[in-house]
Amino acid sequence: MAAAGPAVQAGGQPSRLRLGTRRSALALTQSGLVADELRTRLGVEVDLVHIVTEGDRNRAEISQLGSTGVWVSALREALLAGEVDLAVHSLKDLPTAAPEGITLAAIPGREDVRDVLVSPSGRTLAELGPGARIGTGAPRRAAQLRALGLGLDVVAIRGNVDTRIRKAVDGEVDAVVLARAGLARLGRLDAITEVLEPEVMLPAPGQGALAIECATTTLAPLTLLTVGTPEDQGAVTGMSCPVAPGSGVEIPLERLLRFVLDDAPSSVAVRAERAFLAAIEAGCTAPVGALAQVADGSASGGELRLRAVVASLDGKTVLRRELEGQTADPEALGRRLADDLLSAGAHTLMGTR
Repeated sequence: MAAAGPAVQAGGQPSRLRLGTRRSALALTQSGLVADELRTRLGVEVDLVHIVTEGDRNRAEISQLGSTGVWVSALREALLAGEVDLAVHSLKDLPTAAPEGITLAAIPGREDVRDVLVSPSGRTLAELGPGARIGTGAPRRAAQLRALGLGLDVVAIRGNVDTRIRKAVDGEVDAVVLARAGLARLGRLDAITEVLEPEVMLPAPGQGALAIECATTTLAPLTLLTVGTPEDQGAVTGMSCPVAPGSGVEIPLERLLRFVLDDAPSSVAVRAERAFLAAIEAGCTAPVGALAQVADGSASGGELRLRAVVASLDGKTVLRRELEGQTADPEALGRRLADDLLSAGAHTLMGTR
């Protein structure tokens, strides 16, 4: 891992940020989007630092990797070691509990949350028919595909987006199920055969969202608060409290990232989903789906609808529940819905009790 020199120093005048990212095409695209936003909003240079995670090295099936966090642990270690200043993750890969010293600073605007079918033959799930081989690495998708009762043969596959699509093109499987968000960010929407609505397949908690993490002790470079800011008395775009040029005021980097990058409706929704995931004690590889939606698109004083599903891996038993609550306390809504599903026997379906 090659990193530039320290970018954030108390009292210093650094001019760059080091952004940690995985090396996959999707990860680099997502990190590039965040880097571009920081360059535009703050006038800062951003260096992408490539980091290899356990999930990249281990080629076992996702359900067999043995723990959550295989895609993010190395990035978090780099944050704590001061090798990078911030890291970008796919939020659905992020464990619900952050280690001491790490802060989830921002959730940018969320992409389309739905899953999609990519079938070279152009046939939908219903048209593929019994015995069709559908590739997916996610137990959540596998369980919900089997629960449709279409007689599909669900095959476990791994690999990046292009690799999984190639498996369908080469005939190893008849079709694959992927996240629409990833295809959108990669400019591959033309590959989609069918969009799977949440009524058919609920997405993973946090699907379509990005997570921006940093170390809690990292300070925002003073130059970010004094250079390239808007002309309205030096306020950083999106900040509720202007920081005057030359003031010498230091603030945590997490605060600056939140004001610049965070999208309130997206943040509220994923907070409910992640609270549900934490309360039901399911990891990111469990057969669990959840989706929260802000009723009027506003995160202030609005209604929040949360839907969730827990299924047995064979798809024979499926528990679905939904609740509505206030956007003011999305975590409470998530915990309530988890309690409902646990009372209905969700732990038995997940094989954790």
